[in-house]
Order: sequence, then C-alpha cells, then structure tokens
Amino acid sequence: MQYMMRTAALLLLAAGVAQTGCKKSDDTTTPGTEGDGSGATSTIQVQGSDTMVNLAQAWAETYHGVKPNVSVEVGGGGSGVGIAALINGTIDIANASRDMKADERAKAKNNSGKDANEIVVGYDALAVFVHKDFPLDEITIEQLYGIFAEGGKITKWSQLGAKVPGCDSDEIIRVSRQSNSGTYEFFREHVLQKQDFRLGSRDMNGSKEVVELISSTPCAIGYSGMGYATEEVKMLKVAPKAGEPAFEPSIKNVHDKTYPIARPLFMYTLGEPTGAAKDYIDWTLGPDGQRIVETTGYVPLSAVE
Repeated sequence: MQYMMRTAALLLLAAGVAQTGCKKSDDTTTPGTEGDGSGATSTIQVQGSDTMVNLAQAWAETYHGVKPNVSVEVGGGGSGVGIAALINGTIDIANASRDMKADERAKAKNNSGKDANEIVVGYDALAVFVHKDFPLDEITIEQLYGIFAEGGKITKWSQLGAKVPGCDSDEIIRVSRQSNSGTYEFFREHVLQKQDFRLGSRDMNGSKEVVELISSTPCAIGYSGMGYATEEVKMLKVAPKAGEPAFEPSIKNVHDKTYPIARPLFMYTLGEPTGAAKDYIDWTLGPDGQRIVETTGYVPLSAVE
C-alpha cells in the first residue's frame, strides 16, 4: 500500500517532464523576473545520476507549476555523465549520487576558472534487492563482499543457508550497474572496500532496470536506490558484520545513521549558483522540495512537516 501511494504521488508530480540532452540553454531571464508576468523565460539544464532522475523530474514538474516561466530540463545517464557535462560547461547542474572526484574538480577549475560547488539535497539508503519470495530477510556487508568482490568465495545461495524458491541451480546471479554510475562507485568503495567487482555480473544501464531484472529472477541479488523499490522485490536488512544488528533502509535509520550503506545525494554547480539556478536549488532545499524527496522514496535532509 505504501509503495502504491508513493507511486501514485510520483506519477502526479513527474508526469510530462521531458528528458533532454546536455546542451546548456541560454538564460534569458533577468534575475527576479521568473513567473512575474513579464514574459521573460529561463531554462535550467540538469543531468546526471540515474538514481536521482525520478526525483529530479518530480522537482522539475512541480517547480514549473510554481514558476511557469522557468523550465527545468532533466537528463540522466549516470553521475559520471552529469559531472562530465558540468565540467564541459554544457549544463547548469549535475546530479550525483557520489562525491565529485579530485581530478574532476581540477578539470572543472581548469575549464571554467570556478570551483565545483557541492550541495547536499537529500539522502538515499542504497538498498540490497532480492526477489519478493527470497527466504532470508537480512545480509551482512561481509557477505555482500563475498558475493560481489573479485576473489569473493560466495557463489551459491546454500552457502548462506538459503534455499531459494524458483532457483533450482542455487547459483547467485549478481546484478550490478555500469561503471559510469555513482551507485556503482559508492558500492565499490563502501561495500567492496575499493576492490574490483567480480566478472560475470549482469551490469544494467539504470536503477530501474536493476530492480526489474531482480523482480523476474529468483536467483538474483543487486543494489539500487531505495526509491526504486516495488512490490515484486524485497529490500534486505543490512548488518556490518555477523552477530551485529541488521537495519532496514528507511528514513529513520538513515537519520539515525544505523543503516550502514546510506549516502548523500548531491547537486553540483560551477561556482556558487546565481539567478534562476539558485532560486531552483533553494526551492529544492525548502519544505516543498524536501517533501518531494520523501514522496519519491528517498530521505529528506530533516523531518518534513
């Protein structure tokens, strides 16, 4: 029921938002004139994190209702794609589900003369997904390492004491993301301790595709943003080590810092944002924008009234 309500709300918020390429539009708005009836218009180009794309589209659609003369055009492609477009000066805002790297910051500075500016706009509990009929309810970071890392020794579900309905082979099918994904980078750093992924995983282009494959594959396990949960999959509780408490991905557990693989969600700009982009970012950080963070299945910066 919670998922259905969240999905309905998301569809209302996000319907009709066009995803675009990465050519930055000219800002034809004089600061302070958006939606004031003067006819001035502004286009804000946003691109990046696939984890954040549903959230970004919902923000864009709702903000256009608040300020009809401002169009926020959203594209995905992954955190790395968005950051590269920002470095090249073809977009206004890069969405990212990972930190911008030192070499990326250096390139941005060299190309634009401006420092990359980081804004935390919400949080995500990076969820571990299995089929809805999977018999276990929790897993440890150590077990995830054994499943996904190069040199890991866990290849069969029976090694974890699980007999999975519909998985007669007992083989663990690993579902991952492509390397331009911030989710891939975060999982590699925080779960695999910067070790490489084991070869042979099914690497998907987007977060939605990860969950869709797992929903139809009883042997599968994968990771994706918690906002992509459906009724056809289960999100496992996660514990740091065997014998330690396991926690489910939730707003409370992210705020309490008990869920072990939570992460910030970022917007990046070149220098401090100004004009229409600043107004938009300020709105996403306010009550209305943060309410959409929660509605789309992610974790707002603080409790939303």
